[in-house]
Amino acid sequence: MARRILWASLALAPVTIAVDRLANPGMTTLFVLSAASLIPLAWLIGESTEHAAEHTGAGIGGFLNASFGNAPELIIALFAVADGLPQVVRGSLAGSVISNLLLVFGLTLVVGPEKTIDLRSLSAQLGLVALAVIVLIPVVVLGYTGSSPERHTVVVVSIPIAVALLIVYVAVTGRNLRRHHRLQEKALREHPRKAAWSLPTALVVLGIATVFTAFVSEILVHSLAAFSSAAGLSEFFVAAVILAIVGNAAEHGGALVIAHAGDMRLASEIAISSSAQVALLVAPVVMLLSLAFANPLPLAFRWEELAALAGAVLLAGQTIRDGRTTKREGVMLLLGYGVVVAGFFFAGNR
Repeated sequence: MARRILWASLALAPVTIAVDRLANPGMTTLFVLSAASLIPLAWLIGESTEHAAEHTGAGIGGFLNASFGNAPELIIALFAVADGLPQVVRGSLAGSVISNLLLVFGLTLVVGPEKTIDLRSLSAQLGLVALAVIVLIPVVVLGYTGSSPERHTVVVVSIPIAVALLIVYVAVTGRNLRRHHRLQEKALREHPRKAAWSLPTALVVLGIATVFTAFVSEILVHSLAAFSSAAGLSEFFVAAVILAIVGNAAEHGGALVIAHAGDMRLASEIAISSSAQVALLVAPVVMLLSLAFANPLPLAFRWEELAALAGAVLLAGQTIRDGRTTKREGVMLLLGYGVVVAGFFFAGNR
C-alpha cells in the first residue's frame, strides 16, 4: 500500500513544475509544494540505488546515491549564488553535511537492525570531513576580519583551498572505490545475486529522478525568501536546517528505505559518504564555479557552522568506532542534531 502511494505521489513533481510555469501561486505555496515533491523522488532514488547496489556493492552503491542525491544540492547552491545569497549557500552546504552525519545516520541506526558496518570505509569518509573542517579554519578566521566575509581577499584565499579539497577527495575516494570493487567481485563469485532491475535500468531511473529533483529544487530556492519571511525564521536557519534537509531528501529517504530493509552497510555508506562529498566535492565545486558569477562565493563559513561541523564529526566518529550499529547510538546522534538546530535558530542571520 505504501509503495503504491509513493509511486502515485511521483506525479507531484511534474505538477509542481507545471504550477510554477503556468499558474501564479504564492511563493509560500510553491515552497511547500516543491518540498512535498522531493519526498517521493527521494524514495525513487533510494529504490533504484538499492537495485544498483546489488550489482556494485554497498560502497559503490553508497557513492552512487550520494552523487545523484547531491546533484540538487549543487544546483540549489548555484541558483543561490546567482541570486546573491552567500549566507544561504554556505548555510545549506554546512547544514547538508551536519544533517547527513547526525540526522540521517542517526535515523538509519534507529530504524535499521543492529549489524556490523564497514569501519574502514566509513572512517576514511569521516576523516575527509574532519580534514575539510581543519582546512577551512583560516578562511573562517579571515572572514571575521576586515570589512566583509565576501571581500576579494577571502575569495582569493578560498581558491587554493577548494582545489586542494577536490584533489584529496578524488584521490581518497578513487582508492576507496577500487577497494569496494575488488570486494564486490569476490562476493559475487562466492554468492551470486540477481537484482530485480538491471544495472542500466537502475541508472536510468536514477538519472530521471535526479533531473526532476533538480527542477523542483530550482523552484524551492526561488521561494525560500518568501517562506522564511512568512514563517518568521531567519534565512540562515531556513537554509542550514530546512533547505539542507529538503535539498538532500534523496539521500535522507534513500538511506532510511535501505536501512529499514536491513542493509546497514549501504545505508551507513550513503549517510557518511554524502557528507564527505558535500564537504570536499560540492562545496569546492560551487566555490570555483561561482567565479563565473558577479559575486564569487568565498568559503568563509560562520564559526557556528564550523563548530557544528566539528561536533558532528566527533559524534559520528564515536558512533562508528566499534564497527557496529546500535539504536542507542542513533538516539545520541539525533539528540546532537537537536542541539545544533536549536543553536542555529538562536544564531539568526550574520
